[in-house]
Amino acid sequence: MKLMVFVLNQEEKLEEVLEGFLEIGIKGATVLESVGMGKIISSDIPIFAGLRELFVSASPHNRTIFSVIEDSQVDEIIHIIDKIMGGIKKEPGKGVIFFLDVFKFVGAEESLK
Repeated sequence: MKLMVFVLNQEEKLEEVLEGFLEIGIKGATVLESVGMGKIISSDIPIFAGLRELFVSASPHNRTIFSVIEDSQVDEIIHIIDKIMGGIKKEPGKGVIFFLDVFKFVGAEESLK
């Protein structure tokens, strides 16, 4: 099993991403509102306000999606996200996705079946 973490910088794509997950058999995910470090540093910490130009491409808000998935779904997820995002692998700033090994998963095992 893997923990998928996808930081989606284009909030308007959230519904399409979740629909894509359903199409490939992902039945459950948690979606959190999130803010990147660049946004906080450039606007909320006065001493760094002068660095605002460095973070121009930083999305002010994003969504972080977590889901425990089967190992066999990793490539499908990367493919569907890349397709929906129009090239996440080629263009920085659309989001990031990574996977971590899960040692044990308890509480919603039926969502993996």
